[in-house]
Amino acid sequence: MQRMIKFTKPFLILISLAVLFQLAHPTVAAENHDELFVLIGESLMKAKAGDQATVSKNMNQFAAEWNAIKDTDSKNAKTVDRQLEEVQGFLKKGQTDQEGLSKALSSLSKAVVQYDKEMNPADKAKTREQVKQLLPLIQDFKASIENKNEVGLKADYRALLSQWTAAEKLVHDESITAYGNIERSMALVRIAITQEPVDLNKAGQNLNDLQVEVENFLAGKAPKKMEGNYSLNDVAALLKKAEDGISNEKYKSAISDLNKAITIWPMVEGDVQTRDSKLYSDIETKIPLAISLLSSENIKADKAKNIVSDLDKRLAPLLKKTDYSFWDAALILLREGLEGLLIVATLIAFLKKMGQAGKQKWIWAGVVAGIMASALLAMVINMIFSKITAASSREYIEGITGVVAVVMMLTVGAWLHNKSSIGNWNKYIKDQMQQAIAKGSLLSFALISFLSVFREGAETIIFYAGITPYISLHELAIGIVLAFVILAIVGFAIIHYSVKIPIKLFFRTATILIYLLAFKILGVSIHALQISNMLPTTTIPSMPFIDMIGFYPTLETLVTQLLLLAVIASIFLIARKRNFSKPGMANNI
Repeated sequence: MQRMIKFTKPFLILISLAVLFQLAHPTVAAENHDELFVLIGESLMKAKAGDQATVSKNMNQFAAEWNAIKDTDSKNAKTVDRQLEEVQGFLKKGQTDQEGLSKALSSLSKAVVQYDKEMNPADKAKTREQVKQLLPLIQDFKASIENKNEVGLKADYRALLSQWTAAEKLVHDESITAYGNIERSMALVRIAITQEPVDLNKAGQNLNDLQVEVENFLAGKAPKKMEGNYSLNDVAALLKKAEDGISNEKYKSAISDLNKAITIWPMVEGDVQTRDSKLYSDIETKIPLAISLLSSENIKADKAKNIVSDLDKRLAPLLKKTDYSFWDAALILLREGLEGLLIVATLIAFLKKMGQAGKQKWIWAGVVAGIMASALLAMVINMIFSKITAASSREYIEGITGVVAVVMMLTVGAWLHNKSSIGNWNKYIKDQMQQAIAKGSLLSFALISFLSVFREGAETIIFYAGITPYISLHELAIGIVLAFVILAIVGFAIIHYSVKIPIKLFFRTATILIYLLAFKILGVSIHALQISNMLPTTTIPSMPFIDMIGFYPTLETLVTQLLLLAVIASIFLIARKRNFSKPGMANNI
């Protein structure tokens, strides 16, 4: 086992590094200092005008905001503190040294600029500048509305949409609320200019709302999180309700439902983006189109209904989370349980050969202790996960747990492959026996059975932790009960009737199934990390979403799963090469 781990360890590290690299990839939300610059800029003008009272008021507000956000470990932050104290010193004197106060404010401004550059590297500043470029485009759009230039409206919207597309990732990462509000305002603007006749008043109102949302984001006033806990099921329910409303000619109600769908869409869109990029794009463009058709003077209900119905049908397959069946749950326990059972059965057989069959209680005591220790470990892990989940997103915890489970599965798979030779298995058991005999105590046999059961129990718990979020309690319970029944039957046959299990076939089959399950868990886990915004999402439209094996059409899941397959192939080739190098082992492969 140790030798196999030695060979596979570099590959396990590669998978871990691949995931960690991707975790580090998303842009960290930029620290916003725009309000500080606004306060300094206004104070400079007021200082030159001799309005020291306003300068004092602004600096009090500046100090409060600065103390709330500053990084105390930054040298530039300490420079800002010194310059702020100098400004406050001028203000406390109550003198009208306008030139000295202005110089102190200028020095403070320069210090804040240096701190801003430290906290927000150039690439973030450049991206943030793209958000600011929305404002002049909004003004151009408003000018077209004021001039009633309906021909130019669509060109203005395309220019605005192009700029928003370039900037939306930054906004999404920094404030999901601002992202959602801007997306909704953009959709409402589109609706107003595409309905017949064009509603210029509504377009103007929505542009004003859009401008407010952009300015709030730039000033750092947008909340980081949206209120409410929504899922794709909520969007699907609203689409269905809107479809029924259109059928019953309740168009205002249908419009209201579709507007609600637009509002909550930003909070759930990631679950569609990673599985069906075409549907993701269609939802963002066709829901506003349906609203526009229903808002037009000549309502086109049939066309709107067809759009909503199509989106609803395409969304339906995605409502069911990628999950696991009771067979998956049973496989994990069967694999781990049979391994422990083989060791226990061999220990009992050894005692019988020694004429010590009556001492089996030591073996069973170790088994019971191992089961109890596993149960205790399960409770501890559950408590730890509950506390972690309370402080982190559910998808983040699910993703990390799944990746850990896959790394463990690779280790177990390598061990299984190493033991798939009867010669290797017999050597493993012989080594265990020799250790127990050398200690000359029945407690050693109890310890072997305890460690065997506890090790398998610990691995089972970790594996179950990786799939529990995606399997119903009913399916999980059936799988566990089924595995226990099979284990009881097999165990009874082996221990009481000396039935021999085909070790080579068992380990080979278990290895393949474990690797297949690892492939699925890895895909689901990377997907969960993408949903939680811990990993970027680069969709590959030409690739399908295959729920059964946990395959998602994104570059991140593809690369990670290909790396997993490379590790598995390497484990197989290394084991095969080593076995062929041993005399008499080639026939056992």
